[in-house]
This record gives sequence, structure tokens and C-alpha cells, in this order.
Amino acid sequence: MSTLEKLARQIFDSQPFSGHLGASLESVGTDSAEIALTITDELTQQHGFAHGGVLSYLADNSMAFAGGLALGGDVLMSEFKINFVRPAVGGRVVARARTTAVSRRQAVCQSKVFAVSDDGGETLCAVAQGTVVAASTEK
Repeated sequence: MSTLEKLARQIFDSQPFSGHLGASLESVGTDSAEIALTITDELTQQHGFAHGGVLSYLADNSMAFAGGLALGGDVLMSEFKINFVRPAVGGRVVARARTTAVSRRQAVCQSKVFAVSDDGGETLCAVAQGTVVAASTEK
């Protein structure tokens, strides 16, 4: 395991909300991240689809990791927009994020969220774009 991956996993494991959802950090690169979770009844809405908040979490956190890795430091999500393109049905949901532009203090990232069926087929469910900024120690 690379130093980069060790650091990313340490940060991910320190997120109580990610643990509460049962999410896992599947992979990381110098400007990318993949996060997945299993859809349980508690994570669905009234029609049985994965709740939009779950898809938003995946998009948000995957972009924060992709941007943080590209910026090489502690970051926060400044803003993001998400488009839900179809319901998320299946056993798992996975978000794959990549940094599309990076400067000294911010990174623009995109995340695609897919529902994964039992046979491994993937269906695009949401697309998000956001801005990740270097965390400030000022209050």
C-alpha cells in the first residue's frame, strides 16, 4: 500500500458518518477516488431507491478525496451541484471522482455515481461537479 493510500485510508477511517453508512474507500490515485456502499433498507426512500442524500454523500466525499489528493493536503468542499439522472437500484452504489482542474488553493472535481447490479452491471445514476478548497486554520 502506497503512502498516499495509507493517508487516504487513515482519513477515511476517521469519518464517523462514512462508518455509519457502511461506506468503503475502494481506491485512490493522485487526483482520483472511488467510494462505495451497500444499499440497505435504511438507505432507501419511499420508492425503494437509494436516497438522494446517500448519492449526494458519495459524490461529495469522493470529490473531496480526489481534490484533497490533487492539492496534497487537508481540504473542505466549498460547493457542489448534483444531477440525478436515474434511480439507484441494486445492491451497491459506487462513486468515482476525478479532479478536472487544480490550482494552488482549489480543485474542481467531477463525480459519477453508479448503481451496481448483482451481476456487476453499472447504471449511471448521478453526476456531480464541485470545488474543493484547501482548509484554513483560521476561524
